[in-house]
Amino acid sequence: MSEVNEMPSNERIVDDLVRGVTESCTVGDNAELLTSTSQKPGGPVIDGHPSDEQLNRNETTSDNSSPDADDDKHENPDDDTIDEEALKSRECTLSDDDKQRLTKESEELKAGGNDLFKRGLYSESFQKYTLALRTCPLSSPKTRAILFANRAACKIHLGRTSSAIDDCSKAIELDETYVKAYLRRAKAYEETDKLDEALADFTKVLEFDRSNPDALEASMRLPPVIEERNEKLKAEMLSKLKDLGNCVLKPFGLSTNNFQMVQDPNTGGYSINFKS
Repeated sequence: MSEVNEMPSNERIVDDLVRGVTESCTVGDNAELLTSTSQKPGGPVIDGHPSDEQLNRNETTSDNSSPDADDDKHENPDDDTIDEEALKSRECTLSDDDKQRLTKESEELKAGGNDLFKRGLYSESFQKYTLALRTCPLSSPKTRAILFANRAACKIHLGRTSSAIDDCSKAIELDETYVKAYLRRAKAYEETDKLDEALADFTKVLEFDRSNPDALEASMRLPPVIEERNEKLKAEMLSKLKDLGNCVLKPFGLSTNNFQMVQDPNTGGYSINFKS
C-alpha cells in the first residue's frame, strides 16, 4: 500500500531548530579537528579505500546470495500486497460470467476467513482474506470493502495496527458509509495515539448511527484527553523554544529571562517586553 508523506509537526520543527542551533553553539565554543578516518555503513573505510575485512565480507555476501529471493518474498505469509494494477488489467479480459465466478470464489474464501477468525487463528484468517482480495473483481467494491475491513481486524490482533489503519482506509474508500470500518479505524488510531484522527472517525460514525455506544462514549471521553495532551505539548514546546532563545542570546550576555511575555486578554495573543 502506498505511504503518505506527512508534514512534520510543530514539535519536530522546534526539535530540529534547537538541535541545529545548539550544535552550532557547541562547535563555536569547542572546535575540534576531524580525524581523517571515517566510518561508513557496511564497514570501515580508511583513506577512501575499503578495508580487506570489508572486501571479504562483500565477497561472502555475493557468494551466498540466493537466486530464489523473489520466490521467498511471494511465499511470505505476512505479505499483504494487493496488485490493483494487475487486477485492472485482468478485469479487461473478464466476461460477466468470469466476474460472477470470481466473486463467488472470493465469498467462499471470506467465509473460510471468518471461520478461522472466530477460532482465533488470526494469521490463517489474514491469509484467507488476502487471497480473497486477490481473487475478487474490482467490479465488486462492497465485497472488497468487507474483505479489507475483516483483514484489518486480523492485523489488529496480530499487532500490525498501522497496517490495519491502511486496510480500514481502503475499505472506507470503497464504501464511504461503512460504519464498522470507521469504528475499527478509530480504535486503531487510538491505539497508535492519534487521538484527533480517532475522534474524527467516532464523530463520523455518529453521523450514520447516533446511538452507537462506542462512538458516544469516545465522543465524551476523548476531547478532555486531547486538550490535556495539547497543553502538555505546548508547555514542552515553549520550554524548547526558551532553550533555543537562550542559545541565541548567550553571545550578547542576555537570556530569555530578560524578556517578559504578556497575554492580551481580548485577543489571547502575546506581546514581548524587554526588562533589564
